[in-house]
Amino acid sequence: MAKKAPTDPSTGAPTDTALPAPALPALPDSYEAALAELEQLVARMEAGALPLDQLLVGYQRGAQLLGHCRQRLEAVEAQVKLLEDGQLKPWDAA
Repeated sequence: MAKKAPTDPSTGAPTDTALPAPALPALPDSYEAALAELEQLVARMEAGALPLDQLLVGYQRGAQLLGHCRQRLEAVEAQVKLLEDGQLKPWDAA
């Protein structure tokens, strides 16, 4: 016999038994700050410096930071394409 999902006694609606997701801090203003935070987070995770209950929060924050960095890079790439007449050309630093 299958277990019945817990319900809210006042409404009879199913309740979520998972812990609520903690609120993540606001994203940094700059690409460089977001990348630095992401690098520090990855280093702590790879070193095993985060307790188990913080790993999921760290993963969520890392995904948030990675998405933010990608968006910033795509925005800059779009601006470069506009400047280069619609074609992305290699940058010659010399």
